[in-house]
Amino acid sequence: MKPFNLARQLLHFLVFILPIFLSDISFAQQGTIRGRVFDEQTNEGLPFVNLVIDGTNIGSTTDLDGNFLFTGIEPGFARLRVSAVGYETRVSPEFMVTGSRTANIDIGLRQRSVELEAVEVTISQFERSEESPVSLRRLGIKEIERSPGSNRDISRVIQGLPGVASTPAFRNDVIVRGGGPAENSFFLDGVEIPNINHFATQGASGGPVGILNTDFIREVEMYSGAFPANRGNALSSVFEFRQINGNTDRLNFQATLGASDLALTADGPLTSNTTFIASARRSYLQFIFGIVGLPFLPTYNGFQFKTNTLVTENSTLTFVGVGAIDLFDLNLDANETREQRFILDFLPVNEQWNYAIGGVYRRFKSNGTETWVLSRNMLRNMAYKYPGNIETLPRILDYESDEIENKFRYERSFSLGNYRINAGAGAEYARYVNDTFQRVFINNQLDVIQYQTDFDMFKWSLFAQTTRRFMNERLSLSLGVRSDANNYSSQMSNLLDQFSPRFSASYRLRDNLYLNMNTGRYFQLPAYTTMGFRNSEGLLVNRENGLTYISSDHFVAGVEFLPNGNSKLSVEGFYKMYSNYPFSLRDSVALGSRSADFGVVGNEEVTSTAEGRAFGTEVFYRNQNLRNWNVILSYTLVRSEFKDIRSNYIPSAWDNRHIVNITGLRNLPNNWEIGFKWRYSGGAPYTPNDLDLSSRVEAWDVQGMGYLDFSRFNSERLRGFHQLDIRVDKQFFLNNFSLMLYLDIQNVYNFQASQPPMLVLEEDASGNPIIFDDNGIQRYRLENLENRIGSILPSVGIILLF
Repeated sequence: MKPFNLARQLLHFLVFILPIFLSDISFAQQGTIRGRVFDEQTNEGLPFVNLVIDGTNIGSTTDLDGNFLFTGIEPGFARLRVSAVGYETRVSPEFMVTGSRTANIDIGLRQRSVELEAVEVTISQFERSEESPVSLRRLGIKEIERSPGSNRDISRVIQGLPGVASTPAFRNDVIVRGGGPAENSFFLDGVEIPNINHFATQGASGGPVGILNTDFIREVEMYSGAFPANRGNALSSVFEFRQINGNTDRLNFQATLGASDLALTADGPLTSNTTFIASARRSYLQFIFGIVGLPFLPTYNGFQFKTNTLVTENSTLTFVGVGAIDLFDLNLDANETREQRFILDFLPVNEQWNYAIGGVYRRFKSNGTETWVLSRNMLRNMAYKYPGNIETLPRILDYESDEIENKFRYERSFSLGNYRINAGAGAEYARYVNDTFQRVFINNQLDVIQYQTDFDMFKWSLFAQTTRRFMNERLSLSLGVRSDANNYSSQMSNLLDQFSPRFSASYRLRDNLYLNMNTGRYFQLPAYTTMGFRNSEGLLVNRENGLTYISSDHFVAGVEFLPNGNSKLSVEGFYKMYSNYPFSLRDSVALGSRSADFGVVGNEEVTSTAEGRAFGTEVFYRNQNLRNWNVILSYTLVRSEFKDIRSNYIPSAWDNRHIVNITGLRNLPNNWEIGFKWRYSGGAPYTPNDLDLSSRVEAWDVQGMGYLDFSRFNSERLRGFHQLDIRVDKQFFLNNFSLMLYLDIQNVYNFQASQPPMLVLEEDASGNPIIFDDNGIQRYRLENLENRIGSILPSVGIILLF
């Protein structure tokens, strides 16, 4: 009951501060917008370009160098509608205007290849991509900053995107269209980052809290298909996170007190041609969890920075970095209930740190751009466990692992007649180190998994994509190819074996109606944990077993309707076919069909023989002004299945079947904003416990929890999960600083989500486990407890900009 007591105390605190929230005093001051409009191919400033603040009659025009200025602008979120002769009209991404700092935004325009005849194309706020006309979704800064229930955690924000399933178990797994959380790639301003969560699951993308600071993010793009050729190593999705630049005028600060951490951000000019933005975050979850009596105490620290330099008029240099230091300790004093003791018995102590840093040099030429990207990332993951948490006993788990990658990518974008072309190459040097000691119970006996791995590898890739419009720009076609290889083994070293074509087409039936499709084959490297696993003889057994790239064939088709510039409706059907997926020889299931957990996945013997599929339909509706509401609505019908050892399709852990996401945001007078998010995910399959094996004392003691019965793999299914979150924001804009307050309430109607039953030890009156003899086998007496999670979770946020 302690979590509910904390929630009640927080509600009392909210009642105390409500008079501040309900104040109608307006301190709003006028703001300034400054920026530049340029040709996106040559970077040349464009003179005499017309700009209008969207939704108003306030306009401006660029000077001879492409610069523009708006003054006396009401604070709040804004967009610019930009038009110039010979260029495509564009609506800028959303940005924030305040009285305490100048809003800086640069806007690139694309030249129009031909003059349109007899048709006026609807100018939409939803920018289309000819390379990816399907399965591409975007979120702007307002949807990111004001997302209800997300607590300014970008990893939770993206769970509200179409086709992304939500989980109630306090995890940020990215599950897109029936694909597992290890099937995604993430890019930060063009630099690949391997994970986006604190306490990351090694071998996947999950974790409880996002690493990326929401204050940095101005736009998110999610590709759930139709991946561009310059983005590889993904099967289900590619995410592009684009960050803001530091302020060009003066040094600014932002302090944020959120639901779980405190953050401080600074941005401004470093030199006359360089800006920066940097932040540090520190959690206080360990104090909250200690107060409410939870048996684990997580502490995380996050760091992030970006610099942007105008080297010359035609070249820019950007550096980005993100890092985390995480500690997951046990609260041994929280052992009053069987549930607490159960968690303490199996959870290890976990320490983890990681970073990613990269530089992007972009040079503009008369006919296109050159981009050079150099980056490095590293993850160190450490875990250990003592039996009964008694540190005088030998450890039953001692794990330490490093993943290190050094990457280079070159891209050249240019035009050749009416063709737009992007081509390039990549190279990478990676190193994987692992030192594992783990006591296990296998084949009805105690055993030890103990090995050390230290191997390095080189990877290389080539890619190209060309796009052209036909039929007076009614039809656009895009063809891309990519190939990846590495020197891990002969099965992976031939570029032709991983030849990855993709083709997109979009036909404009009317000025606001499009027919779109894409098909492609995509490849992904198995996890380092799988590649580096050694057997008892010290062999890289998975290499000996012919481990190779996982492949997925996509086909997506749909229609897109733009009723007006503020709204969009699309319907898509999709089909994904997996092959060469790692198949667990221990459990006789595909790794991609098992649910993820904290810690490590993939460190076992496998073969590249599993096959699977995911298919369904997705309906997406977006309206930025539906009776003054900004509305996002999506419904995804999806099936996710893998073949078992008998080649029969069975549901994967991601077979949610029905996914619904509804988000609404609305501005109110006096700088108030309200929002809600309702989400539903169909019940996920799960595997029941093997009670016979789990009850054996030797087996239980080395794992601290039950063993799954893989002969009944994913034969049970949970109830569907749904949740309503609401958020209220109040903003105060003054000359020298801005103050923003928000109240966020998750799970408003207190839905109790079902989880797999919790298998625990029965205890006697003294609290000791009950042990009995079964024909010479010592066994624990076990009990299944109902396992439900969910409670009303209110939180308050304070943001100060100065």
